[in-house]
Amino acid sequence: MAFPFQIKSLSDYQQAYKHSVESPEKFWAGIAAHFKWKKKWDKTLEWNFDQPDVKWFVNGKLNITENCLDRHLRMSCDQPAIIWEPNDPEEHHRVLTYNELFFKVNQFANVLKNNGVKKGDRVCIYMGMVPELPVAMLACARVGAIHSVIFGGFSAQSIADRLFDAQAEFIITCDGAYRGAKDIPLKNTIDDALVGCRFVKRVIVLTRTHTPVSMIKGRDVWWEDEIKKVETQGNPPYAAEEMDAEDPLFILYTSGSTGKPKGVVHSSAGYMVYSTYTFVNVFQYEPGDVHFCTADIGWVTGHTYIVYSILCAGGTSLMFEGVPTWPDAGRFWDIVEKHKVNILYTAPTAIRSLMAYGTSPIVGKDLSSLKVLGTVGEPINEEAWRWYHEHIGKGNCPIVDTWWQTETGATMISNMAGVTPAKAGYATLPLPGIQPVLVDEKGVEIEGNDVSGNLCIRFPWPSIIRTTYGDHERCKLNYFTTYPGYYFTGDGCYRDENGFYRITGRVDDVLNVSGHRIGTAEVENAINMHTGVLESAVVGFPHDLKGQGIYAFVILEKMHENQDQTRLDLLQTVTRIIGPIARPDKVQFVTGLPKTRSGKIMRRILRKIAEGDLSNLGDISTLLEPMVVEDIKNGKV
Repeated sequence: MAFPFQIKSLSDYQQAYKHSVESPEKFWAGIAAHFKWKKKWDKTLEWNFDQPDVKWFVNGKLNITENCLDRHLRMSCDQPAIIWEPNDPEEHHRVLTYNELFFKVNQFANVLKNNGVKKGDRVCIYMGMVPELPVAMLACARVGAIHSVIFGGFSAQSIADRLFDAQAEFIITCDGAYRGAKDIPLKNTIDDALVGCRFVKRVIVLTRTHTPVSMIKGRDVWWEDEIKKVETQGNPPYAAEEMDAEDPLFILYTSGSTGKPKGVVHSSAGYMVYSTYTFVNVFQYEPGDVHFCTADIGWVTGHTYIVYSILCAGGTSLMFEGVPTWPDAGRFWDIVEKHKVNILYTAPTAIRSLMAYGTSPIVGKDLSSLKVLGTVGEPINEEAWRWYHEHIGKGNCPIVDTWWQTETGATMISNMAGVTPAKAGYATLPLPGIQPVLVDEKGVEIEGNDVSGNLCIRFPWPSIIRTTYGDHERCKLNYFTTYPGYYFTGDGCYRDENGFYRITGRVDDVLNVSGHRIGTAEVENAINMHTGVLESAVVGFPHDLKGQGIYAFVILEKMHENQDQTRLDLLQTVTRIIGPIARPDKVQFVTGLPKTRSGKIMRRILRKIAEGDLSNLGDISTLLEPMVVEDIKNGKV
């Protein structure tokens, strides 16, 4: 596919940005015209942030899989669509061409149909990083079902919470998954989650690790057996379901400032148009390039930049089952050399972890195929940026520092590789169609440069969050009420003297751990479920590897008991309830928490203590019990 909307120079960017702000509907209508539609839209945009209510390409009809697959068959049927690199380097990799991927998606769409899945149904996908995962996602989209992919590191309780919220009656999983030296028992975890989820009708299980699993008659079926049934039916092609532009494509759960995860809903058309536009422009993708995004598909980065945007662009996506440090710290570089990777998109956490091994794992590795490097998930610190630039890019590869969120669907602020200026530690400039503003605590816009404030967006873009599943009021309260008339990102931001943007971190009660958002309330709820815990408070603190670590202050019923054992028990409780990603890095047992006279916990003070800034706690004289602060300071972990 040619990219008529690809920006190739700074003047192109300036012109496109000006057009997108002055005439956003004309701008996006022009971009959307390059996609395959079953019926063109009647109106480009209807919106109201007060509700919120946003509709793009009103009454347009399409199916995203026809854009990901069907339209590439005539010209690119033998081109690799997905290259899969397994966890074990001794196992052979797999390549799915567009023709093969089209066949497998149609085949599994028929499996879904045979098992009762229909348009509008919610399907939970809990799989390892195998090619069948994007096959399952695309098959759901082809039949019009709404998929909800859950990261393989989440616990049975976290899965059950998401199943209940989405009322997902269908599950696709694996017997197990490989991740580095670990075997992850996915089906066993699903079985634990389903103890209280009697509404689930069918569980389709792919064989990957040959782990012994329980298969319940009438509920559980093997992927391979269901494929054979379709083969006996002659592998009929599956006509893609006609979807309205605003029909949901997927639900993806993210942590918020309350304990309950939020089901972020993205639409079929707007997400497709905006994500593809960003992929082509941010990474300056050229036909034939191999794009290696190291994210897990359980997160939004994998949805957007491993599956949907790349396939819509007719590109080649490399997905990796394992981890960067197994069997050694040279695994990424082996993959780059083996598959002649052109674009490498990873997280600052991964870069920092690889920096710790020095440059010896890079020695002798041919990285000359690389043209573009990218980072995602959190702001990259300058030391990591320079290491990445010097040792991986050899000083020749532009680094795109992308800022975006689950709720935004795709990149919002970033330099474009080799086209717009880069600056270490800065996301730099907004993409066309994105109108960022900085506001103060009262919601007043902060004008000019060399200023800081809370980052908001003043006009809708096509892939903006449409709702939180089953609770539209929560979407309104989380994103559109704090500063009326704006989408509030929850992030603080600095705009430098050149107008470049640098994200300075969360300003709400959400942590950014290894690029993944975790709500403090969610972790506190898990800690408080442990027997013997009276109360807890969780804050973030600077972490050399993760960017932000989790620091828990905990009050026990019996403070004199074995605290070392209790600490281990607490960590296990959090792991069981949420998953290992939410395990606190530090647990400090305290006799009390700093509270106002109205009972509100002063997390600002706890955050300062966790950060080691003990001399700048502010006025504590108005607290209910000021002496509690001294006790906490003295017992800091």
